[in-house]
Amino acid sequence: MATINSPNTSTASSNKSYPASLSVLTTLFFMWGFMTVLNDILVPEWKEEFELSYFQALLVQFAFFGAYFIGSVIYFLISSISGDPIGKIGYKNGLIMGLLTAAVGSFLFFPAASVNAYYMYLLALFVLGLGFTILQIAANPYVAVLGSPESASSRLNLTQAFNSLGTTLGPLIGGWLIFELFGGKGSVQMPYLIFGGILTFLALVIFLVPLPKIIQSDKIKKGFGALEHSNLALGMIAIFCYVGAEVAVGSVLISYIGLPEIAGIPKGEADSFLSLYWGGLMIGRFAGAVYLSEIKDSTKKLLLMIGLSLAAFGVIYFANYMRSGMAISTILPLLFFVALAILLFVLGRSLAHRTLALFSLIVMALLAVTILGSGQMAFWAIIGIGIFNSIMWSNIFTLAIDGLEEYTSQGSSLLVMMIVGGALVPLVQGGLADFLATEANPNAGLQFSFIVPLVCYFYLFYYGWSGYKRKTT
Repeated sequence: MATINSPNTSTASSNKSYPASLSVLTTLFFMWGFMTVLNDILVPEWKEEFELSYFQALLVQFAFFGAYFIGSVIYFLISSISGDPIGKIGYKNGLIMGLLTAAVGSFLFFPAASVNAYYMYLLALFVLGLGFTILQIAANPYVAVLGSPESASSRLNLTQAFNSLGTTLGPLIGGWLIFELFGGKGSVQMPYLIFGGILTFLALVIFLVPLPKIIQSDKIKKGFGALEHSNLALGMIAIFCYVGAEVAVGSVLISYIGLPEIAGIPKGEADSFLSLYWGGLMIGRFAGAVYLSEIKDSTKKLLLMIGLSLAAFGVIYFANYMRSGMAISTILPLLFFVALAILLFVLGRSLAHRTLALFSLIVMALLAVTILGSGQMAFWAIIGIGIFNSIMWSNIFTLAIDGLEEYTSQGSSLLVMMIVGGALVPLVQGGLADFLATEANPNAGLQFSFIVPLVCYFYLFYYGWSGYKRKTT
């Protein structure tokens, strides 16, 4: 998933470059992408281990993404009353605080596994989510000032691409650690101890690495004036729907492709295909970054899009080949979706709202196949959704804050609260799947439950079609 929050900043050393610092922050973006997507592995694992319903199993996402909402609400209220907290303690200290909080959440997996209590795991995920909330708020300003203002967007795209690389490799490496290397009872103990150690190490490195001092040139506007802009108010719902739908699909993908009528893939082998879903975001973001760039030559732009897309495809395949020996023929259908995404970028004509609407339409069609289809067609339909999710966050965010001016920072804080969609939408889908289940077939309602994310993408289509238009009340 992409980062948010970009308050106006200034620094006396904006023309310097900080390659070492940028490398550290790129690793940070990779790590939180890597660890966030591990939740999708834990959902089916704990569902089986603790004999949970779909609703109960998806409390994993509720605990993790609910932390984003609670943390962001607290942050927004403090900011509205007394100014930006991280602006006061410094963004470097904010990063360290976020990393250490996330490390504590990782370390809590050890006692949770020792007593083998589900509620303890949920507590650990909540603390982990709080840490990532702080990182989300603090990281973008740092990346933006690590060089000239003109290249700030390029640096942000680079770090976000590595975030997508993390979500691609997370299911592969995480699945290997949990199911194979440390398989058995308490299999999450050692992996999360390792992750906690890495996060602590990154906090130490950031403490030691010299970074430019960020001076905030404005404060979050008091009151709730940002909500007078309809594009922001409707954009908040769009962020809620997007994050919720993306997380919901990823959360039950392993269970879905395990259905006999779809592919019958065992849980321990499904992590490779989950990586294809999340890897699609990386492909789409690389292609989108090129198409939305300032390159004037349309032929050069198209060739570069194709080249980077194929390179990202190659990375995904190589990672899966090293993990499971996957044959190239297995992954080739993904190229159809890559070609379709490139075509939609061209039809979108570099317009954020138009591209969002087109991509939403395709996802709705893929979800219809997911609900009504079977076999290979339904199997690839759910995996292909990932590519078309790729540009949605950035496009929604850009459209939502357009024209906010002095309320931009406040609007950013309101948008981050809507990540709570990742906590609630999966629960709704899980509840529907449970409601439609039968005693003879507990999975009877899973396929139809995808109607929930389908409704979310219908709203995203509306927002890209007309809801984005700027109006003030």
